[in-house]
Amino acid sequence: MSPRNRAADDHQDSRSQSHTVNNGGNMPGSPKKRAVDDATDHPSKRSHSITSTHNNSHLPASPNLSAGSNSPPRKKEAKEGLSSLKVWHGCSQLKDFDLVDKLGEGTFGEVHKARRKGSSELLALKRILMHNENEGIPITALREIKILKRLRHENIVPLHDIAVNPGSWSGRNRASVYMVFPYMDHDLSGLLNNPKVRLSVPQIKLYMKQLLEGTIYMHSQKILHRDMKAANLLISNNGTLKIADFGLARPFKPEGEDYTSKVVTRWYRPPELFLGEKKYGPAVDMWGIGCVFGEMLFGRPVLQGNSDQDQLDKIFQLCGSPAEDTMPGWQQLPGLEEKGVVYQINRTYQRKLKEDFEPYGTLAADLMDKLLVLDPKKRLTAFAASDHDYLWVEPLPAVIGA
Repeated sequence: MSPRNRAADDHQDSRSQSHTVNNGGNMPGSPKKRAVDDATDHPSKRSHSITSTHNNSHLPASPNLSAGSNSPPRKKEAKEGLSSLKVWHGCSQLKDFDLVDKLGEGTFGEVHKARRKGSSELLALKRILMHNENEGIPITALREIKILKRLRHENIVPLHDIAVNPGSWSGRNRASVYMVFPYMDHDLSGLLNNPKVRLSVPQIKLYMKQLLEGTIYMHSQKILHRDMKAANLLISNNGTLKIADFGLARPFKPEGEDYTSKVVTRWYRPPELFLGEKKYGPAVDMWGIGCVFGEMLFGRPVLQGNSDQDQLDKIFQLCGSPAEDTMPGWQQLPGLEEKGVVYQINRTYQRKLKEDFEPYGTLAADLMDKLLVLDPKKRLTAFAASDHDYLWVEPLPAVIGA
């Protein structure tokens, strides 16, 4: 629930713009035509559409997939191999599903559109890549499964089940494991790359509202997503948005610990991570949300660097060069001494973000200005962003399914 209840909640049905589906293009809302620059070398092609309800009551209580453990399979189980059905007690089998279509593949696996046999419900099966069967499921996949079992929110994609193809004892057919998600119609990146689609202001507000509500919940559960981008936001034809792809997500502690800075897709990565910051928290996700918001307004990614150094330079061109008053401690970050970075930062840029986004409205520009802040401590939290005036003035967010 958003922090500002106002009378808007009571009047939303009468005041909000409706969110309808134009099946001419099978896209949410009433899209207007526009020209969109091709997003060449887009770093967000890894995600694929999946989704719907958030009931994960059918998940197995398998020892390998326990919600209380991040550990890989026990040695005895690994020794038996993934081909042993005993290891997968409680899981569905791949033969229980009809694979309809291959949606795509990426670094973390391939995704298939599917149906459970005897059911018409569309599902998405995401295969977990296993480079060495004897080592069991990768620890990163176990962490993702554990996190998804823990998170239950209408704006976070639910994990329905685990499906396994045990393979053969001979080893000719390797075992494979799939995460089973409900299928979703679109991802936000795909919508924005469609030249026939232009999001209306009510639609943008609806997506932002849901994105922030899902993030408020996620951060309240002490989880960082660490790959917030348009391709990881799944959208149904009725306008429901769900945060997906928790492959880089991890729990965090408010007091701060050292985490890797090699996370978040380049175009959505905050400046402190480029400079090697290892003590970070929810602010890294909020930078990504700011980039997504700008992308919805602008129609394409706001910061499109072709290398890490180029990305950092583009950030400073828009947000101004770092200084002790705008990014305290930046000169002590370990990445500063890497080859070429000092040269980039020594260029002097004035902040022009608010000016560049003023054509989209004063409040939209103000929200962008408070999300894309160099100092992570001054970046809006998800809770504060959901209370920004932009989301509470006419035109109000569209209504899901209306």
